[in-house]
Amino acid sequence: MSTDEAASRPNTPVGTYDLVVVSNRLPVDKVTRADGSIEWRTSPGGLVTALEPVMKRADGAWVGWAGVADDESEPFEHDDISIVPVPLSAADIEEYYEGFSNDTLWPLYHDVIAPPTYHREWWESYVRVNQRFAEKAASVTATDGTVWVQDYQLQLVPKMLRDLRPDLTIGFFNHIPFPAYGIFSQLPWRAQIIEGLLGADLIGFQRAADAGNFTRAVRRLLSFTTKGTAIDVPIDEEISEAIEPARVSTSRKGSLVRTVNARHFPISIDTQSFEDLARRPDIQARAKEIRAGLGNPKVVMLGVDRLDYTKGIGHRLKAFGELLADGAVSVEDVTLVQVASPSRERVAAYQQLRDEVELTVGRINGDYSSISHTAISYLHQGYPREEMVALYLASDVMLVTALRDGMNLVAKEYVASRFDNDGVLVLSEFAGAADELKSALLVNPHDIDGLKESILEAIHMTKSERTKRMRVLRKRVRDYDVSRWSTAFLSTLTDPSGTPSYVATKWGASDR
Repeated sequence: MSTDEAASRPNTPVGTYDLVVVSNRLPVDKVTRADGSIEWRTSPGGLVTALEPVMKRADGAWVGWAGVADDESEPFEHDDISIVPVPLSAADIEEYYEGFSNDTLWPLYHDVIAPPTYHREWWESYVRVNQRFAEKAASVTATDGTVWVQDYQLQLVPKMLRDLRPDLTIGFFNHIPFPAYGIFSQLPWRAQIIEGLLGADLIGFQRAADAGNFTRAVRRLLSFTTKGTAIDVPIDEEISEAIEPARVSTSRKGSLVRTVNARHFPISIDTQSFEDLARRPDIQARAKEIRAGLGNPKVVMLGVDRLDYTKGIGHRLKAFGELLADGAVSVEDVTLVQVASPSRERVAAYQQLRDEVELTVGRINGDYSSISHTAISYLHQGYPREEMVALYLASDVMLVTALRDGMNLVAKEYVASRFDNDGVLVLSEFAGAADELKSALLVNPHDIDGLKESILEAIHMTKSERTKRMRVLRKRVRDYDVSRWSTAFLSTLTDPSGTPSYVATKWGASDR
């Protein structure tokens, strides 16, 4: 479609950016200095690390919310990336974000570990805000450009974008699990969510099972034909003329269809940056300080999570408390460090969880700590990456006991940091990372006895066995890092012919 043709469509402005990323949050945080001036700082996180190089080369734009209510910042440049803010009011944040996104979709998509809340006004806010994101993305993307939409807060954006700009190539990546149909079908607006996602050309998921859950939902709700990862989405002739010919075909019934693919692309981390930090002498010295501060126990176990009911923190504490009660471990020999960073503290379920976790920690410490040794060192705060890497190096056993997790990058961070090929990863089979990190000790966190046995196995594992397992884990994390993830997704999205080097050709991205 030409620029003139696109511009002639009513209410469809055309921008200049060939690559646009759309996410709930911008890759920058708005910070007010002591003198009252405003500064924008790059946010930490794997997604920013993954997309920053390709966006710089593509002169791309990032559409998202600034993280502050009623912020009306104009678009600006930050570190060679165009930043396009989308304003959200306090009511939007309460209803679209804290409400529908995090009190409806989040618990539903995590297997109803906590009960979802359904409010029609939350849904209406979700629709309005998604439309706002879609219109902003449509207005800045060039003719025949590529838009990559991120995560569950924006599941309606792909179809809205498709309606506004049928010339675009649209990708969507779901960072959290996609539930089985029996759970997803509880959502009153289930068909609208599926239709929204099918506006994309490629829908990415963390696990093959998630992609399978999605295609089954498509068949059950819309009766569209699916074959493997491909889904036939009916279109009319007028729309088909604006879509890339390779994505349009005729179904067996003779109708025009657009091919949508639903595939898994497990996200990863910037592996090298974690290893580089772990090799720094000051970080290694800090790791020794941490162990000394804990009383130099024989074994340090570590849990690192957002304080979220999906993370299985309570199950982990219960297992450790029972091991202490059984006499299987002693507080002098084994210490658990639990980092639980604050999360969604205005949501009632999270307030209740914090109370439960802190009550359990206090009870275990009261029952088993001694004057010189604390059973659980509980830290309700976030830490910079340098401190986290020091904690990873200081810990003999990493406990990841999520009840349901899209991926869990903490598991990969721990592996990336262990350049010494030591340490044991105890990993929930319900975390996406379990599909890749098969040399970890895989556990069912609901099985407290099984979890206790795995913890004891990790504590008593021989050095040769630890080394053998960690080498396999590190190879996977090194070979498939976050750059490889973004390149794989964009290659599949933007080149229907499947040429592996297409992203490098189109935008000059690294094709690793």
